[in-house]
Amino acid sequence: MFKEKFGEGIISAKQFNREDIEYLLKKSREMVNSTNSNLLKGKILATLFFEPSTRTRLSFESAMYRLGGNVIGFQSGDVSSIKKGESLADTIRTVENYSDCIVIRHSMEGAAKMASRFSKVPIINAGSGSGEHPTQALLDLLTIREECGKLDGLNIGIMGDLKYGRTVHSLAVLFSNFDVNLYFISPKELAVRNQEKEFLIQRQIKFKEVIQYRSLLDLLDVLYMTRIQRERFVDIEEYEKVKNVYIFKQEDLINTKDTFILMHPLPRITEISPDVDSSKKAIYFKQTSYGLMMRKAILAELLAE
Repeated sequence: MFKEKFGEGIISAKQFNREDIEYLLKKSREMVNSTNSNLLKGKILATLFFEPSTRTRLSFESAMYRLGGNVIGFQSGDVSSIKKGESLADTIRTVENYSDCIVIRHSMEGAAKMASRFSKVPIINAGSGSGEHPTQALLDLLTIREECGKLDGLNIGIMGDLKYGRTVHSLAVLFSNFDVNLYFISPKELAVRNQEKEFLIQRQIKFKEVIQYRSLLDLLDVLYMTRIQRERFVDIEEYEKVKNVYIFKQEDLINTKDTFILMHPLPRITEISPDVDSSKKAIYFKQTSYGLMMRKAILAELLAE
């Protein structure tokens, strides 16, 4: 079922309905105790990362190795023929001959979608400019489900760079499949895009836009923080105005529920004080382990015979 629907790859969170998400959550949990280390023996994953990555690239590569497969690829377009002027389309049409699946991260919004038009093997979007990052959003839902025990009925705050944050865009779309209350917390300059808001309105999902977060802390079940992304700003002065607008501190935890969780896709810069790390409510490093589970499930579903 999954391979039939997603055989060409995972490009956007809009590809997923609730049934698809629930299926992947179930398969991800199964990966914890999976002993089939040869499931993808003989398969090759190509990781084409034209932008820097730590967690996404390494978790995909680790997932592939743990399932018995192999990995080829690069991190930085400077080491590929893109540096010589080769088009992305030609790169994809070449690499598809060497691999069974391609994971791509690129600074251009829509790059993964374009790559899928030229590829005969599945394309997985690992971040396209300020557009989307669907597998990060999927692992985030897995994290919430495992840590909170449910997805429906939660009050979820999403804070930081909501304009350029590609994970935020994918998260908003995936959350539209569940009965949640969303709070978008950002300065006006970085408010969530109209296209995400219009999508949520169409799906009748409750959301509220606010600037300050502390008055919400006793209400929230989840606070999902994101960094202000310097690399997305054309004007560095505009970045300087907002870069430290939110800094979550240990004292902020006092007013939260016992079951409250603080999440972050990482990297964390200054937006979460290091003294928060020791709290059991801070699960952003645990979140990365759920990333491995989710990406193992995705690769297994796409590539297993």
